[in-house]
Amino acid sequence: MARIAGIDLPKDKRIEAALPYIFGVGPTMAKKILNKCQIDPNIRTKNLSEEQVNKLQKAIEEYKVEGDLRREIQSNIKRLQEIGAYRGTRHSKNLPVRGQRTRTNARTKRGKRVTIGTVRKEVVTKVAPPTTTTTTQQK
Repeated sequence: MARIAGIDLPKDKRIEAALPYIFGVGPTMAKKILNKCQIDPNIRTKNLSEEQVNKLQKAIEEYKVEGDLRREIQSNIKRLQEIGAYRGTRHSKNLPVRGQRTRTNARTKRGKRVTIGTVRKEVVTKVAPPTTTTTTQQK
């Protein structure tokens, strides 16, 4: 099993499909890296030689991936929140940042729906303290 950038790549997948398991490496960047290292994209991860794995590691070290990239993204979000930008406040409130509608949809960001039901009259009378109405009679 090849371990690159702190990630164990799946051994039964093609290397072209396994590289995007690294955060910050997508399909396009995986193809670029494989072309640069002159490695066949159809070879399985388990069939890579040590020399090929070392080439891949060196090629990937040139890019910001995994921890460094995550840290940079978090610092950018923190900066937006500190300066009081609109996008920063949307991040703080855990709402969509890029102008999507929130009246419906936005389920990915807001989470699972929470249904708020109506409370029956009997339950309210048991839970709430009885309200006393005093009427004063005037003569």
